[in-house]
Amino acid sequence: MQYTQTLEVLTAVDVVVVGSGSAGSCAAIAAARENASVLLLERHPFLGGTSTAVLDTFYGFYTPGSQPHKVVGGIADDVISELRRLDKIIERPNTYGAGQGITYNPEYLKCAWERLAQDAGARVLLNCWVQDVIVRDNRIVGLIVATRKGLAKVEAKTFIDASGDADLCYWADAPFELAGEHQDAQSLTTTFRMCNVDIDARRTIDKKELHKIMGQAADHGYALPRREGSDHITTINGVLATNLTRVKSFDRRPGQMVNATDPAFLSGAEMEGRRQALEYIRFLRECVPGYTNADLASFSTQIGVRETRRVIGDYVLTREDVLTARQFEDQIGLCGAPIEEHGPGDVTRWEYLPDGECVGIPYRTLLPQSLENLLVVGRCFSSSHDAHASVRSMAQCMAMGHAAGIAAAYCSKHNSHTRAIPFPRLRDRLLASQAILELKRQVNV
Repeated sequence: MQYTQTLEVLTAVDVVVVGSGSAGSCAAIAAARENASVLLLERHPFLGGTSTAVLDTFYGFYTPGSQPHKVVGGIADDVISELRRLDKIIERPNTYGAGQGITYNPEYLKCAWERLAQDAGARVLLNCWVQDVIVRDNRIVGLIVATRKGLAKVEAKTFIDASGDADLCYWADAPFELAGEHQDAQSLTTTFRMCNVDIDARRTIDKKELHKIMGQAADHGYALPRREGSDHITTINGVLATNLTRVKSFDRRPGQMVNATDPAFLSGAEMEGRRQALEYIRFLRECVPGYTNADLASFSTQIGVRETRRVIGDYVLTREDVLTARQFEDQIGLCGAPIEEHGPGDVTRWEYLPDGECVGIPYRTLLPQSLENLLVVGRCFSSSHDAHASVRSMAQCMAMGHAAGIAAAYCSKHNSHTRAIPFPRLRDRLLASQAILELKRQVNV
């Protein structure tokens, strides 16, 4: 896009990170710890993305199965330590056997992300929307951002797209796949919290019984598009969090396919998610033990989006890679989470890796084709639909961000492109900062 006006250069730094979710915040922290000057841009008035606006549990730290193994460390561990300092966390099994989850209070997590980013030396700019990119000779040289003062320009040597929707890649014409184009995309979910729940009464039924009640209620007039959702304890007494609603995530129209990157479609989805939540609240109060006197505490700040655009990178992680637990010479992280597909139907599809195994996440999946100074991290990384349904967990997003931040700092310091970093150098810096790149099995003596 050409701008007729001369825009003020808001700042010029080594590394700009767009999006402050689990991937973006870790990327900014990692790059700043490598002594790069860093600007972290976020459209919300707080850091954390999905981790603070939608959910309250980190998954992906551990493999599921008979012997759990920890597969993510480094900056992710610092986040957990900061949460422990501020409040408390709860480690609990996933409802569907996807491994141990770490439940936290998302309000405290906002403060944890802020402190870690600022202590590392990263500059944070909230309430800031990226509007466009400026590309020259296969390199992004600047971003056009919207602030309360109007449009401005941000310049950097290296950029990290942690937007979740691959916004920078989209504006820079990097190739991507739009979720829903070739197969059903993962559904959207509005989460909500209920307070004044009688926890002891709720514990009188298990997951199987809850799903049975849910199915019976749906058969008798309750509008419940998902029949095997879940609720779980939180760090607050008497408060349960839910993952119940299921909102359509794409729409195929004549000559066009739209999903949650379309403003009108996303607006409708946000309202539909809350409408569904009200019906699930009615169901919980009238049908589920413990909820009779419960009240709505809060909706998620935004609807939870699982996939929109997936970048096509130097390597596309595949379903076969995941289910065979493939390892790579350039892996920067690990994932043991199953393929967890929240499709348009009323149930969720699960496919597990071999017991106790994990797949590697190649550095090449963070390198969008055709661009030399951009890394992509988080749920828009380069993968197939099925592989994405495993590796999109927030702990894996943290691992991607950790690696991308170190790589971006190196590239900025050496004025090189993202493919030029010697991988042994990146690996050594990751290991020195306590990242986990290989599965270390515990030996029972």
